[in-house]
Order: sequence, then structure tokens, then C-alpha cells
Amino acid sequence: MPPPTSCVPAWRLPVSTNTATQATFTLPGMRRIRHIHFVGIGGVGMCGIAEVLLNLGYEVSGSDLKRSAVTERLESFGARIDIGHRAENLLEADVLVVSSAINPQNPEVAAAIERRIPVVPRAEMLAELMRYRHGIAVAGTHGKTTTTSLIASVLAADGMSPTFVIGGKLTAAGTNAQLGESRYLVAEADESDASFLHLQPMVAIVTNIDADHMETYEGDFSKLKRTFVEFLHNLPFYGLAVLCIDDPVVREILPQINRQVVTYGQSEDADIRAVNIHQRGMQTFFTVLREGREPLDVSVNMPGVHNVLNSLATIAVATDEGVSDRAIVDGLAGFQGVGRRFQVQGNFRWGTGEIMLVDDYGHHPREVAAVIKAVRAGWPERRLVMLYQPHRYSRTRDLYEDFVQVLGEANALLLMEVYPAGEEPVTGADSKHLCRSIRQRGQLDPIYVERDADVMPLLEAVLQPGDILLTQGAGDIGGLSVQLADALATHFREGKA
Repeated sequence: MPPPTSCVPAWRLPVSTNTATQATFTLPGMRRIRHIHFVGIGGVGMCGIAEVLLNLGYEVSGSDLKRSAVTERLESFGARIDIGHRAENLLEADVLVVSSAINPQNPEVAAAIERRIPVVPRAEMLAELMRYRHGIAVAGTHGKTTTTSLIASVLAADGMSPTFVIGGKLTAAGTNAQLGESRYLVAEADESDASFLHLQPMVAIVTNIDADHMETYEGDFSKLKRTFVEFLHNLPFYGLAVLCIDDPVVREILPQINRQVVTYGQSEDADIRAVNIHQRGMQTFFTVLREGREPLDVSVNMPGVHNVLNSLATIAVATDEGVSDRAIVDGLAGFQGVGRRFQVQGNFRWGTGEIMLVDDYGHHPREVAAVIKAVRAGWPERRLVMLYQPHRYSRTRDLYEDFVQVLGEANALLLMEVYPAGEEPVTGADSKHLCRSIRQRGQLDPIYVERDADVMPLLEAVLQPGDILLTQGAGDIGGLSVQLADALATHFREGKA
């Protein structure tokens, strides 16, 4: 299939000048497939795969419940996208791609089954993309998106032009996916529905293992651990497992892994180790120790020890792939971040000073704690005001006490109602109950936010000059954060602050 000429993104990571790392690429196993249809094409896990397939020259169509910047971008590359799910959207599709969020009763899925069109999970399509490339898959409960983005950026800094499929928008690229020109494909490996078991990478990273999406594992944490071991054993016998030894669960499963392993962390027995960590605002500096090499001083434009660990995973992969130390240093220092991962929306005048608005995707107590710790380390003199939206009633129920503990560590807290993500409400696992429980601990008096329209008036009563305002959650609070940035700018122009 000839490569397309009209749908290549305007931005692209640096292209290698080394012909040994360049390759033309099609999917040999999919020679009978020309038209690929995505149900829910606007989803973060679907759109990146669709974009890569468009750039490989496949005909791509899809459907979603609403139009968005993502669907418009795909349409600009040649995709045909329908709003709403109907059987007639399939046209002459050769295969249907679905995510785990799609109901089996979806009319497009039902029509495909009736017409004997293959229906495949998105992870299986990603696995097909990875099959004929040097796949680097990043798994773990937390840190997947940032680590995947860092690896792609560092490989690019050494001229390796990777293909990447990421669960967030890479700021420098303006997209979450890109077709590269080398043999490398870097992608997130999703454990939420155990679909990462479809992948067969050459290198697999596990950042950590934590209790989340436990409905997939029947509430059995040991089953979750076994699934991660199974994922690592999808590596070929000559593959490499890159594991964070600071994580107690990862350390626990380490003896079960019968593949070559490189560990990373702050622990003294880590193969790739960070020492002398210090943070100044958004920048974090540290020294990397690697056996048989000189210490390497690096910096990254992201706050927090959790991002040091994400960077160490990247350094471990890059070192194994032969990336130069200069490219590692430059790639990390030049990294511009990922959308909704401690994304600074701006600094806004407020009274005699200013406030900094930050938006973050964190939706698990461990992620919330990591961000709070990063704020305290980088801006110890400033108050932290949190506007938090819990994500899923089931997660709020399962991790209720952890949420109560960590959310109580802010200086001021506004709690929006739980974003249901398709779930029915669970008694006792809503934000009103969280507010009561946090208040009973006596750490602070949280404010329950009933409507989006109430947010700005409530903030006017809470915010003080010098505050950091953090909007956080995996629901629609990201859109609200953008609106808040506009409202804060208008607030100052109208002389209210």
C-alpha cells in the first residue's frame, strides 16, 4: 500500500539522518484489509491508533457520540466520521475496532457480527502495529502517559524518529500519536481491562502496580499481580523488562520474572539509580548512577519525585537502546510535558499578587498524593487550593479512606460531585460523604460544589494572593479548568481581584 501524501501531521519529531534506522513500513499481516472502522473513534485510546493507520495509507472511518477537536483532526487527515452509532456507518469496512467501553449491543457492533466483519479490541489492533516493529510498551497503574512521552522524546532527540501512541497529548507535537520513520514504536500498555496481554513488545516497562480497576480482576489483587507477570512474559526470551524497584509490589513479583531485567529507582540496589534530587519550582534536578558509566546529571521540566522515576525508566530504556548520553540529557531537559499532567494553565493577577492555575489528570489517591508532594517541594511557601472531581463511584468506594486522607492535605478543598463514567451512584461513595468524612478529621473544612456555575463565586471567597489552584480529576474537569483560566483573566481585567 503506498504511503499517503495528504495526511502527514505538520509537526513531526526529528527524522534520523542515519539510513540504518529508517524504514518504510506497512502491515504485512493485514494485506487483505483496506478499510478500518472505529466505534468511539474520539476516545483517547482509539484516536491515536486511527491516526497512525491513516498515515500508513489505510481508509479509516469511525463514529462517536459527539464532535470534538480530536474528530476534527482525524477528519482533516482523511477519516470519515459520523456522529451517533448506526449500522449504516459501517459502509464496506473490512474490520471493526472497539474499546472496552463500547457496549456489545452497539448497533455497529451488532451489524458487523451479522455481516461477519471481524470485531477486534483496540489493543489487538495496537498489537498488530507493534508486531513488525521494535515495540516498547509502558505498563503500570500510574505514570504510563508521561513515561511513554518521555521515551518517545528522548529517542527523537537521538534522531530515531519513533512511532508513538500515547494516552495524552504530547505538548511539543500537539497530538497523542505519530507515525515515525524508524523501527521503534512506543505505546502505553493498558491494564485497566487486561488488554495489554495482547501486546508482544521487545521492551516492557512496569512503573508500579496499585489497586485500581479491580472489577477487571474480580477484586483479587493477587490476580492483578499475576496478570502483570503474564504481560512481562509476553516478551521474547531476548526481550527486556524495565521495572521500578522502589514499588513494593513490583519488587515482590521480581523473582517470578524469567526475562532479562533492568531495575530503576532511588533504592540502593537499583540498576539505574537517582541521587541528589532537588526541585526548584517546575524543574527537578538529579544525578543518575549506572554501573560502568560516569554519573549523569540531568534535569526535567516537571515537578516531583514521581517524575524522577518516570525519567529513570526512560533513561533505562534509552541506555539499553544505545541512545547517547547527550541525547538523554537534551531530550529530558527539552521535554515540554503532556496535556493534563501538571499542566500550568497560567499565572493570573489576584489582589496584591498572583495565583498559578494547574490542571492535572490524577484520579487515584497515590497520584493525588504525588502531586501534592510535588507542590510542597517546589513552592513550600504557597497555599494549595484544590478543586477536585472524583472519578467513578466504584473507585471512590474502594479507596474511600485513602481519598479522605490525601484530600485533607490541601490548604483548601472544593469537591465536585463524582464523575460517573457510566456508573450508577453508590451509596456512601459520593462527594457529600467525602466532605463529611474529611471535615470530621478536623484537617480542613471542604466545600461541596453542586454546579459548575458555582465554582468561580466559591473560589472568589477562598483564593488568596500567592495561591496555587489545582484542578484535578479524570472526568470533564479538564474542560472546566480551561474555562477557569478565561474567567480568572476576565476577573482581573474587570478589576474584581
